[in-house]
Amino acid sequence: MAEQLTVRAPIAGAVVALSDVPDEVFSQQMLGPGIAVDPGSTGVVDVVAPIDGVLSALHPHAFVIQAPDGRAVLVHLGLDTVRLLGETFTLDCGQGDEVKAGQVLVTWDLGAAVEHGNPPLCPVVALQAEPGALHLAAPEGSTVAALDDLLTWA
Repeated sequence: MAEQLTVRAPIAGAVVALSDVPDEVFSQQMLGPGIAVDPGSTGVVDVVAPIDGVLSALHPHAFVIQAPDGRAVLVHLGLDTVRLLGETFTLDCGQGDEVKAGQVLVTWDLGAAVEHGNPPLCPVVALQAEPGALHLAAPEGSTVAALDDLLTWA
């Protein structure tokens, strides 16, 4: 059995059930279980790594960090933000980089993204996690700061 992995909040905001995210890929947990964070709709924010690991995939609007034990966490910044083609995002790292929890990976202009019509919800997904492997560390409806414990993955 793998050691428990604590997934921290990559951004401050309100905790939202993944089933309440208005995107079928996330709400139906097609990529895996998780939770979402609603950071609000104004300001420029730093998005941080929720776990230690290697950036196995990096796009301006989303990234995947693979932990040393092989488990991977996806963070998607907003909904439908792929169509922004990188606008409103500044990357502070590169694919393949080793990162530590709390390291700034992306700077995101939330206000500009919302002006383009993109909901700011940020799904945090435990890719291909087994049913029942995740436990909420922050209850739905609560507010988290960046780096607060969000999920534990057994």
